[in-house]
Amino acid sequence: MTAAPLYQRVALIGLGLIGSSLARAMRRGQLASHIAGHARSERTRSKSMELGFVDSVHADAAAAVAGADLVVVCTPLGTYAAIGAAIGPHLKAGATLSDVGSVKQAVIRDLGPHVPEHVHFVPGHPIAGTEHSGPESGFAELFQGRWCILTPPAGADAAAIERLAELWRRCGSLIEIMEAAHHDQVLAITSHLPHLIAYCIVGTVTGVEEATQKEVIKFSASGFRDFTRIAASDPTMWRDVFLNNREAVLEMLGRFSEDLAALQRNIRWGEGDKLAELFTRTRAIRRGIIEAKQA
Repeated sequence: MTAAPLYQRVALIGLGLIGSSLARAMRRGQLASHIAGHARSERTRSKSMELGFVDSVHADAAAAVAGADLVVVCTPLGTYAAIGAAIGPHLKAGATLSDVGSVKQAVIRDLGPHVPEHVHFVPGHPIAGTEHSGPESGFAELFQGRWCILTPPAGADAAAIERLAELWRRCGSLIEIMEAAHHDQVLAITSHLPHLIAYCIVGTVTGVEEATQKEVIKFSASGFRDFTRIAASDPTMWRDVFLNNREAVLEMLGRFSEDLAALQRNIRWGEGDKLAELFTRTRAIRRGIIEAKQA
């Protein structure tokens, strides 16, 4: 016998990679009776209906959230304040408002003031993605075996948190509950700093002379190819991530700069033992990631 849907109506604000993947995962698991979507672009709205992962699509965000039991904001962080103002008065009593943003203190800052008292606010962050964007890029398996971190503010309703956690579990995710500030510090290390470094390294190539640049592209080894994949991620999303988690990112960038300077000294003075020691430690981290099935 098929289990009853977890939510009757779910509204997704934003239908790019994460929003469209979440819709597909909910569709696969029959987790919602009706999936409503909102996107500013007519092309995105039309494509989403054509692909069939939403039941209705709306040009107006307020219309999308009307009557929804769960609303998930899936747009760049810089849009959150305006979206909160637009949908706040139209949220259903007893509904849950969540999101998928990468900087949780910013989410609480920008969405929080617009959440009515009768609405449960449970910010979330599925740690999953690709370098692709748009409604065509989504797929139901995106969250399989990946962590989804929920950062409910103090006093959030336990039943609402567990219901949302169960939705993500049925989408394939592993669940962790975390305080927002701690989340931002952890993600600055594991996600934000690596993306910043990738953008910088690939950006360096754009500064070399044209002939050399063509050779770099032609003879790209796996390391550089991996950097280009990361650096191909959505520019607007990552601009907003860095601006909204600037303190944690700058702290990690400072540590990285110090470590990079130490590496320069090791290489300059031929300190092979110190290089080997570092490379051995970092190799162990990679093995740990593989053992945790996050590779």
